[in-house]
Amino acid sequence: MPTAPDWPANLPLAPWLSAWTAPDGWVHRRFDRPHVEGVARRGRLLFQTGRADMIEKYADAIDHLRAQGWDVTAFDWRGQGGSGRLAQDDTGHIDGFDRLIDDLAAFYREWTVEAEGPHVVLGHSMGGFVTLAALAAGRIAPDAAVLVAPMLAMRSPIGQWAGTALARWQSGRGDPLRPAWPRLETPAAATARQKRLTHDLVRFADQQAFRQRWPALCRGSPSWTWVAESFRATAALRADPAVARIATPVLMLVALADRLVDARAAARIAARLPQGELVCFGAGCAHEILREADPIRANAFAAIDAFLRRRLGQGPFSESRSAPTRPRRQ
Repeated sequence: MPTAPDWPANLPLAPWLSAWTAPDGWVHRRFDRPHVEGVARRGRLLFQTGRADMIEKYADAIDHLRAQGWDVTAFDWRGQGGSGRLAQDDTGHIDGFDRLIDDLAAFYREWTVEAEGPHVVLGHSMGGFVTLAALAAGRIAPDAAVLVAPMLAMRSPIGQWAGTALARWQSGRGDPLRPAWPRLETPAAATARQKRLTHDLVRFADQQAFRQRWPALCRGSPSWTWVAESFRATAALRADPAVARIATPVLMLVALADRLVDARAAARIAARLPQGELVCFGAGCAHEILREADPIRANAFAAIDAFLRRRLGQGPFSESRSAPTRPRRQ
């Protein structure tokens, strides 16, 4: 059974890190920090990141939520960040997303009985997919959920059918843990990644610096099996009739120019949710909405705050800043 890598004592979040062990014995790195002192407490929020991310990547987003009155918890997904590894090198691997859904469900059960709510789950990208899949399966039932650029269909230059077939073929023809593509560290490759992720050069540079200082917490390219499983699992969720029976209020934030996940697929699923709301961001927004340039990031947090206040009955909110019930371009 793989164990989590040692966590350096000088990590910025070290005082709030601990270990959580899944029912099958897999060790995960956990983060807990209460709301900012002097701010009225609003409840508890579980913040889950995307593929190859780690908790530290969203430290400023977590601090913003804490300043709004939320006690924030997070854990690194199985196989990435400070949790137990699934590959010997830095390849981002998963043999089945059901493992991540099981991890979220088990963690959620324990987390919700630790303290009073309301309880909110926020998932970015892959974390958004896992959150929605767990909701559809009845594995979690938070008071509200927020999905940020959720991975509900992969962007593929050759289309969904051909992309699925290619990934399955590649996964079956060799080592299933081998990376689907090399991660290049040239300036040109870094610039291309930055354009896919965020327009905020400072936040991107901070993340690059973190990778250089603590490479053991960072993942590289996904395995072919991860890619094949992402096509399979997202297609299964899109076809699942249980999506239309999710009772939890769900806010979905999507970037229309997202080059990693298909915003159109997310919008179609949002329309099927009984209590779904959708906010769309235009050409100035890339995949990492909560790590975007400050004006976009501020609009995203305003939409989240208004949605949670309205849905949880937590006081007045500005009608002009509320999350709409129909798509809106930011």
